Amino acid sequence: MRNPGPRTTVSLPAFCEGRMAASPLRLGPEKLFEMPAVLGRLSRYQSTSQAFAEVLRLPKQQLRKLLYPLQEVERYLVPDGRQDLHLRIFNPSLEDIARAESVFKATERNRIDYVSSAIRKDHAPDLPRPEVCFIGRSNVGKSSLIKALFSLAPEVEVRISKTPGHTKKMNFFKVGKHFTVVDMPGYGYRAPEDFADMVETYLKERSNLRRTFLLVDSVVGIQKTDNIAIEMCEEFALPYVIVLTKIDKSSKGHLLKQVLEIQKYVNTKTQGCFPQLFAVR
Repeated sequence: MRNPGPRTTVSLPAFCEGRMAASPLRLGPEKLFEMPAVLGRLSRYQSTSQAFAEVLRLPKQQLRKLLYPLQEVERYLVPDGRQDLHLRIFNPSLEDIARAESVFKATERNRIDYVSSAIRKDHAPDLPRPEVCFIGRSNVGKSSLIKALFSLAPEVEVRISKTPGHTKKMNFFKVGKHFTVVDMPGYGYRAPEDFADMVETYLKERSNLRRTFLLVDSVVGIQKTDNIAIEMCEEFALPYVIVLTKIDKSSKGHLLKQVLEIQKYVNTKTQGCFPQLFAVR
């Protein structure tokens, strides 16, 4: 039976955290920009991040495009009003984003640190917190995404490279008392020789793994190696989410084509995939 997944809006950090932001405002993006009072309610959050405050000062069109990159193609995702297509695009409220951002802001009470690396599950640190992991093809943008999530904790070093296969180990990062983020080696081109033993064992046996984020390149879409990874998540009955990366490198038409293909794929070939699609540039 399909896991129905969450139907309310949520930002990526909040989804990592494994809970919904309990915002009293459940407004779609088309309403947010019609109600100046919404921005006023964010004043208590703006002090947590100067960067977020600067984003809110962007012109409306630029702000909308930045926060809701798939809004222009969303109306094409459920042709003829069909309700049996379960893929959803997250449209978090500004309050959701502000709340979620605070999870990744390093403070004395919210320590964000690199913990350790491991090449085998039995070498992985014994951490009591829930874990979320990021997997995907080599050079799909896993480390870049994690580095972006940790942008408010600049002392945390996340190594990225233009060379595929740069990540050779499982890297563990503590996010306060909330959860642990795990950066997995990429599969496919230049994957570590012991990739199968390392990653499959972790996914199958790691008891505190709560969510898997499977990254797909928007330029090329779901590849054969992605199919294998998805089948692995399905076989192990893992709750997982598809993240569409590099959307700034795809035209609107090409991006729509990829999103529609993923929509069909999720509805016909998956059971454990959550219906919300995340898009990052």
